[in-house]
Amino acid sequence: MQLPPKVTSRAYARLAEIGAGAQGQALRVAVEGGGCSGFQYDIRLDQPTEDDLILEGAGQKVVVDSVSLPFLSGATIDFSEELIGARFVIENPNASSSCGCGTSFAM
Repeated sequence: MQLPPKVTSRAYARLAEIGAGAQGQALRVAVEGGGCSGFQYDIRLDQPTEDDLILEGAGQKVVVDSVSLPFLSGATIDFSEELIGARFVIENPNASSSCGCGTSFAM
């Protein structure tokens, strides 16, 4: 059974801070082949398309395309602020391993 990804309130709050919704944009989370572990995340601001799963909260949107959705089943999309920087992060229960930077993973 495929579960939709979850988005934390911290991630929605960060999108509101940068004004994504006011600009008509959403946070796109996609999975592509490549990276040091086999797959990599593509996280960027983008326009939603009709084939996207749209997750909404706090007046903000996060979108996932239909090809990436199985790879992100049950994942949590969050925003993290640490000493090394701030970024959107994916906690993916489908990943068997990931690289140190957290942008690529294996299944």
